[in-house]
Amino acid sequence: MISSQLPELISLLDLKKVEDNVFVGNNLFIGSPNVYGGQVLAQAISVANKTIGDDKILHSIHSYFINPGDNDVEILYKVETIKDGRSFNTRRVVASQKNRDIFVLVASYQKPETGIEHQSVMPNVARPESLTSFSDLFAEFAEKFKVEPRGIFSPNGPFIFYPVEHYDPFKPLMRPPINHTWFKTNGALSDDPLLHQTTLAYASDFNLLITALLPHGLSFFTTPMQIASLDHAMWFHRPARTDEWLLYVVDSTNANSGRAFCTGKIFTKSGILVASTAQEGLIRKL
Repeated sequence: MISSQLPELISLLDLKKVEDNVFVGNNLFIGSPNVYGGQVLAQAISVANKTIGDDKILHSIHSYFINPGDNDVEILYKVETIKDGRSFNTRRVVASQKNRDIFVLVASYQKPETGIEHQSVMPNVARPESLTSFSDLFAEFAEKFKVEPRGIFSPNGPFIFYPVEHYDPFKPLMRPPINHTWFKTNGALSDDPLLHQTTLAYASDFNLLITALLPHGLSFFTTPMQIASLDHAMWFHRPARTDEWLLYVVDSTNANSGRAFCTGKIFTKSGILVASTAQEGLIRKL
């Protein structure tokens, strides 16, 4: 039976406190040469959450990836209180390795209240039960090309992903820059809403920049290139369980000057919009 990296991820999201508002975390290796951006994002949210009371919930984050993270070095997170108000709290988190800042995040928390409501409609796409996972699709390619599956392509990753559109990473075809992917954790989670929020942030960095490659028929398995997240914003609209199926709808509206811009919407299986994302990333042909 294939084991899942999910328990290791859950452990990594409970960071060790070393002094007031200072925490240390380790890394989960998923095959990328540098620390996966979603991990740093999720850990930064986790430590910011530790400085907030039960009266407010996270509703948005804005972050920048400043320097690549080293998978072999623990990450130091420092949390700064920017504001504690009646309705909103704001925290700033700086992540560093070897006295060098690698990431900065600003998180905003709001006291729950009622107001007007509307949301986008979830696209009508194939359900996950009728699809094949990335790991199963990749298995035949991995054996043929002698490539070890990691991360999104691995059967033991902390999340499983089921693409709606057919994708061959070794023979990419040109198509419009929009992606639909079902995903959930590779195992069950507790009922802790903060854990579901941080794991949702972890998964939100997957598949964003890859969408910008689609209209150009590019894949990092066939074309030498440098791909890296530059910034990442996320808005948490409604509660969600990440151990139940979620649909990630990603669209890339622009690419130029070595950068690509992508936005995403995350829906529950019943069509509830739970989060939105936006990211600009570096894409360089080498």
